[in-house]
Amino acid sequence: MDRDWMREQLEAFDDLAARYTASTKPDEYIGDRVLFEQLHRAEPTVKQILCLLDPVLAERIDIDQMAGEAIARNQIHRGLGILADMDEWAARLTPDAPALAADRLHPWVWESAAPLWAAEARQDAVLASARTVNRRLQQKLNRHDIGETDLCLQSFDMKEPVPGKPRLRFPGDRGTPTWRARQDGAKYLAAGVFLAIRNVAAHDDEVAWSEQEALEQLATLSVLARWITECTVESAS
Repeated sequence: MDRDWMREQLEAFDDLAARYTASTKPDEYIGDRVLFEQLHRAEPTVKQILCLLDPVLAERIDIDQMAGEAIARNQIHRGLGILADMDEWAARLTPDAPALAADRLHPWVWESAAPLWAAEARQDAVLASARTVNRRLQQKLNRHDIGETDLCLQSFDMKEPVPGKPRLRFPGDRGTPTWRARQDGAKYLAAGVFLAIRNVAAHDDEVAWSEQEALEQLATLSVLARWITECTVESAS
């Protein structure tokens, strides 16, 4: 909603109604006819605005009824009060939401990102974290022969390991659907992290990530880092 425009419309209507009331002589019911016509033209827009703020306010706007302009001004003032306090309502009446502490992300992620984040280089911070996660994965599996996406697909694959291609395995009962779903899900999420986050950060000249969006990228990398840390390495016997 364009609150500034809404406020301008309500204030203009209030001023117009006040001038119309002042133009009405004590022994007459109708004031200045030009102002009365202007009130009629403005009335539909004012009703639409009040309806968005509080439908009950709009119901009482009717310039043609007795003392209609005075009643309308009362509703306008209530509408202006709502507009004035909407930001406060949003800030103070919205239930508290949990906050994500960046310095509690996985150390591989935040320790790499922190210096660049402090310099407001969010894209570089995400890229540095992704590179660290990839390097740690390579070190854990002792594999430096393939790219990060293929490494993720192979590492979490449920096939038995073969010489030179160890696998990552989550703890737990491997016979359960939950374990298999987790293993398979990690495989595709890990590959997706490097395809959709790392590659974008590395190859786009400038990524228009907001601070919130960049933090979400880091959080996703943190999830992957924790999975890699949690998993054990299984090699071919």
